[in-house]
Amino acid sequence: MILDTDVLVLGSGIAGLSTALSLAETCEVTLATKREAFEANTHYAQGGISSVLGADDAFELHVEDTLVAGAGLCKPDTVQLCVERGPAAVRALVEWGVAFDRGGDGTFDLGREGGHSRRRVLHAGDITGREVEKALLAALGAHPNVRLLPYHHGVDLITSHRHLGTGGPRRCVGAYVLDAEGRRVVTVRARATVLATGGAGKVYRYTTNPDVATGDGVAMAYRAGARVANLEFFQFHPTCLYHPLGNSFLISEALRGEGGILRTRAGRPFMDEVHPLKSLAPRDIVARNIDRVLKETGDDFVLLDMTHLPGDFLAERFPNIHERCLQLGIDMRRDPIPVVPAAHYMCGGVVTDHRARTSIGDLYAVGEVACTGLHGANRLASNSLLEGVVFARIAAEEIRDRMDRSAPRPDLPAWESVTVRAPDEGVIIAQNWKEIRTFMWNYVGIVRSDTRLARARRRVEMLREEIHEYYWNHHLTSDLLELRNLALVAELIIRCARLRKESRGLHFTTDYPERSDARFGSDTILEGL
Repeated sequence: MILDTDVLVLGSGIAGLSTALSLAETCEVTLATKREAFEANTHYAQGGISSVLGADDAFELHVEDTLVAGAGLCKPDTVQLCVERGPAAVRALVEWGVAFDRGGDGTFDLGREGGHSRRRVLHAGDITGREVEKALLAALGAHPNVRLLPYHHGVDLITSHRHLGTGGPRRCVGAYVLDAEGRRVVTVRARATVLATGGAGKVYRYTTNPDVATGDGVAMAYRAGARVANLEFFQFHPTCLYHPLGNSFLISEALRGEGGILRTRAGRPFMDEVHPLKSLAPRDIVARNIDRVLKETGDDFVLLDMTHLPGDFLAERFPNIHERCLQLGIDMRRDPIPVVPAAHYMCGGVVTDHRARTSIGDLYAVGEVACTGLHGANRLASNSLLEGVVFARIAAEEIRDRMDRSAPRPDLPAWESVTVRAPDEGVIIAQNWKEIRTFMWNYVGIVRSDTRLARARRRVEMLREEIHEYYWNHHLTSDLLELRNLALVAELIIRCARLRKESRGLHFTTDYPERSDARFGSDTILEGL
């Protein structure tokens, strides 16, 4: 089956939905998402979206906070662009129906999070992502030019050099997409393709991410020949709920923004001795020091203490977190919350320019899958949703300006189908999935070393060979696609980490504990296949 469209968007988080909405008036858009449309990292984002809207704030302050958090690897012009376009992005979200919290005077109720010098985080309670996702999906449903394909999982990008055998610059002409419910591969021909597939948190054993975060976009782009960069910088959120029934429940940084204090189990506020911002220090510093405290004390968790704040305020400001903790027997008004770090956000990704273009023609990347230069070596809190909307709108502008609907569509080769199903297919996939996530957590986590990275490299190379053989000889399923992509992204993370012989931002290695701008003050770039 061949499906034709102007623009193919892969992914239904804030970046993918914003791209589709920005194009819907002028283009025919097909949005494919591998689960239900709401199932994306955006849906689980608690904190909010940062933008300069307060009377005491300024673009220069937001830029400076971002650069400081990024530990010398942010691209200043990208940061300036994103920050300055922030208010317009917020207005677009409001026009699409997102209802951010407001004060009694009607102005936005702005919060503060780690690394920010001002209150500039818009929120909708502590379920901001869910409210954003709900509003954008509702707005998308009103557009007849948008075709939404749930349970459609990208398999591989279709490129001119690999699938058409043409010379000249590489160009993307669509993608092969698995219709999981119909059990068939659909060939989608598109004049422009947008990767908005999110991150890869499931590459680690402990993560705040949903099951869909398996690095599909990075893997697809790399196999197609696109450049990827900075994958060694994986952000570990400092405060994930520690509870056997918590299911990696995120405890928002906004709690620390409102005065929460990180303490050892003995009650010592350990961040006070580490950073001027204390418990509101940038995430890389907080996560690393929690890891240090746990190793020094032998404890399984540290405590986030909110008990000195008014109980009514906590229940009103953080209703979702308050309710979830109560379900587990923790009353945050009276009990400190047990927390540990967990993999949270991929700061590297597919390399893009200021117009969201990748190194492959007609292929764009927006949101967490993209490496725009905004985050550098460490993402500033709540800059991710901002980046997703800003670059979605930029990508839409670029696509509209460049699209040539008169160009003939190419003839594409059919997908090579394999129908053999192994009797132990589910067991094999689950075992490999578990092994990858375990050695990534143990060897490529918050603290690394040359020895640990070498062990991880050997393990992942062996597994990738097995998975490659299995992939080409067995029935194609979403689980198998995710395993294939997860293994590749794990290898790319390891390769990037082995190349950076220093400690910077989210990458800390005991063999090279100092930062070296002279040798490593640039991006870690891997050329695609």
